[in-house]
Amino acid sequence: MNIFKPAEILQFAVRIEENGEKFYKQAAQATKDEEAKYIFNDLAAEETKHKEIFKGFLAKADELNPKETYSGEYFDYLKEYIDNKIIFARELDKPVADVKDTLSALSFAMQRELDSILYYHEVKKFVADKQHALVDKIIQEEWKHYSRLSAIRNTYAKKA
Repeated sequence: MNIFKPAEILQFAVRIEENGEKFYKQAAQATKDEEAKYIFNDLAAEETKHKEIFKGFLAKADELNPKETYSGEYFDYLKEYIDNKIIFARELDKPVADVKDTLSALSFAMQRELDSILYYHEVKKFVADKQHALVDKIIQEEWKHYSRLSAIRNTYAKKA
């Protein structure tokens, strides 16, 4: 028995992007550093673009069924991943204990970007082959987000 339909998996991706946008906007408002503020706002805008791309996939998503070793394999995996990681989401419903300053916000965001990359590799199984290049582009952009966050975090770490 499948727990989720492919469209629901893509809705999770939309939610991840919405939550990422929300986190980056909150981080931009919380920091007093203008460079960090700019980066957080820019990343929020990019998350919005990704959300729209995933919404575009939803129209044909129910027609797709990934190849599985056993029935429900990918749905089970993704349900467990969402339930235990909930990229950005769980942390946004309450104050993030580990995010006390710009440096910790950058570290937190870097981990969420890595989580997103893993999830999007799995999402590719739920979109048409001709759309894989677009998901790959989003994955590449998430890697760029990670790299940008890493570079600025390294700058902040040297100041600390």
